[in-house]
Amino acid sequence: MKSCGVIVEYNPFHNGHLYHLHQAKEQTKADVLIAVMSGNFLQRGEPAIVDKWTRTQMALSAGADMVIELPVAFSVQPADYFAKGAVALLHSLGCEHLCFGAETGDAQEYQAVAEFFVKESEQIEERFKELQNNGTTYAAQMQQVLSELLPAQALDQTTPNNILGLAYAKENAKYAHPMTLHTVKREGAGYHDQEVSSKEFASATAIRRKLIDSPLRLEALTELAEVMPENSREALKTAAFLSWENFWPYLKYQLTIQSVAELRTVYQMTEGIEYRLKEKVKEAETFEHFISLVKNKRYTWVRLQRLCVYLLLDVKAEEMMKELQFPKALHILGFSHEGQQYLNQMKKKASLPLLTNIQQKNACLWKLDIKAGEVYNLAFSYPADSQDYRRQPIRWKKD
Repeated sequence: MKSCGVIVEYNPFHNGHLYHLHQAKEQTKADVLIAVMSGNFLQRGEPAIVDKWTRTQMALSAGADMVIELPVAFSVQPADYFAKGAVALLHSLGCEHLCFGAETGDAQEYQAVAEFFVKESEQIEERFKELQNNGTTYAAQMQQVLSELLPAQALDQTTPNNILGLAYAKENAKYAHPMTLHTVKREGAGYHDQEVSSKEFASATAIRRKLIDSPLRLEALTELAEVMPENSREALKTAAFLSWENFWPYLKYQLTIQSVAELRTVYQMTEGIEYRLKEKVKEAETFEHFISLVKNKRYTWVRLQRLCVYLLLDVKAEEMMKELQFPKALHILGFSHEGQQYLNQMKKKASLPLLTNIQQKNACLWKLDIKAGEVYNLAFSYPADSQDYRRQPIRWKKD
């Protein structure tokens, strides 16, 4: 069976994601679409608005054939580590094609730049280190390096999808048998657009804002009818919506009870930021207020949000570095009939263990993610089902 992978968050699933899936299938003629999806904590250091099982249901109802969970060690990371985990999972399942969204550039351009990165990694790293303290962002520094060392390339490395796209391409190029790359141009709203203004496409940011800020849920979902598939809106009718504010009391607790020395052991707690965190938490009234007090030129909003996830989960630096070596398993969140057929085909060929039912005997392969699921469940005002233990994959029957 011919397979194509997509790397996603679906926070929540909207028409832009649907367009991406349709284009992936059309461009590759794949029999199976495999979505590697972040779990309950996401790349920009945020809790998902709804849990991974609800988002899996949205994905399967829209045409994905299998949803694999990206472990939290990789999902809450800058582009390179995020890509490392996701691409490794697709390769371990024998995926042949990778299709990703991009603001600009075609697959051949990403492939060429990626191959240059792999071939000239030492030269690139040396020049990048020279620019690290020039006051500009990582993306701007990388854009300058590329402009100097590969002037013929025209990729804009300062836009979110392009940054991730090149990270996927670079990671993929390291494999002996890389996946064939395909790009889908982003349509409609910009990545960070705050308002739902398009009649067909809106950013996930704008949709989340609409859902969380609206006092009447059903009315908000009705207003989103033009930018979200019906099955996605149906799944959101009864789901609890979460944001960082739901976890603010638990973050405050961690910062209050841990000493400066203890905080220093948390992953990415560097340059004395632990002192600033302990100082500002006493003044802050909300999570957003807290981040605004701590933020400075060196610590951006996203970097601080990621750090707060590591702190919330109490992930130590030593533990995280072990987790980041390579994913330990493939956690299957759901599949269609075609997805199940592909799994049966790959059972003996997959290079990682397949997890379809997490129990005590295999929990060692999913330890950090089990903890992340238990912490995520703390935000619910009612007893919530386990995010991992004894949860069977969703089996989706297509119409």
